[in-house]
Amino acid sequence: MSWSARLAELGIELPPAVKPVAAYVPAVRTGNLVYTAGQVPMVAGEMARTGKVGAEVTPEQGRELARICALNALAAIDSLVGLDSIVRIVKVVGFVASAPGFGGQPGVVNGASLLFGDVFGEAGAHARSAVGVSELPLNAPVEVELIAEVA
Repeated sequence: MSWSARLAELGIELPPAVKPVAAYVPAVRTGNLVYTAGQVPMVAGEMARTGKVGAEVTPEQGRELARICALNALAAIDSLVGLDSIVRIVKVVGFVASAPGFGGQPGVVNGASLLFGDVFGEAGAHARSAVGVSELPLNAPVEVELIAEVA
């Protein structure tokens, strides 16, 4: 089964790639790896939610926002090389704009990791970093970047 077919089976529609908001490109290929730019939870050109996780944004909302970021990262890869060229997800880096004292970054970034497992199965198992930060661009609560191996 292709990854595109797997998304359809799960009832997930890949969004269009998010247009850059500064001087960068959404994804770059070097050899058999694609690196995405950090993807924030944009939906139809708008930030889905703003604020810090552990304050204005609950951890559960943050987890859903991380899933949106992950879909945006897949869309960036799709726009460059096609989703079905993905061999495996290699590394995920998640940044969580965190309220003081919030330490649940791994649970928030699970929103991305679980999506990759659902879509790619064993090929979605990846190395990962979940980092708490004080601010993210556009007051985003979460940002996710991805390294994927492609054929």
